[in-house]
Amino acid sequence: MNLPNKLTLTRILMIPVFIIFFYVEFPYHELVSAIVFVLAACTDFLDGYIARKYHLVTNMGKFLDPIADKVLVSTALILLLTRPFVFRFTEATGGWELVLAGVSIALIMARELIVSGFRLLAVERGLVLAADKLGKIKTTVQDVSIALLLFVMPFVGGSVGFSMGGVYTAAVGFALLLLATVLTVVSGTNYLVKNRRVLSEKEV
Repeated sequence: MNLPNKLTLTRILMIPVFIIFFYVEFPYHELVSAIVFVLAACTDFLDGYIARKYHLVTNMGKFLDPIADKVLVSTALILLLTRPFVFRFTEATGGWELVLAGVSIALIMARELIVSGFRLLAVERGLVLAADKLGKIKTTVQDVSIALLLFVMPFVGGSVGFSMGGVYTAAVGFALLLLATVLTVVSGTNYLVKNRRVLSEKEV
């Protein structure tokens, strides 16, 4: 097993560690879970870079890498929804942040499922689909948003309590989540339209 694949497997193994630190309470456990998430997310960029630069791309890597990435992100988003105070950083909006967060997370996860199914159909038809650059930007914004929301948890109702700095950081993380949602919809639509031949009934 080459280095990129080892990094991918490491990312998968870090997911239960991330969950444990998220829920097991001790001083600043939320920060520890945030650090684990960031390290895991970094392996996503690192394994792909190493695989391409040193020509270490394998079928195993092609299979595991997107799965590891999607499971990590989906897990983080679902866990954040179990801590609704992260999204309710002001009383002025009547709690609409949580509603928007739920819709955003549903759209992000739906996009990943749709694109994954689309790629499987493309493979079955012998088609090679180019990576979407806008999708990569979406992934970066999404990961930064999740990291900020995880890091700020102790300071907006978590183990530390409220602080204005925490509230402002939570607002930035939430804004980035909304931006990631817009990029999710745009990049997903662009990806499907650009590769619509995959859904064609005609033989390719």
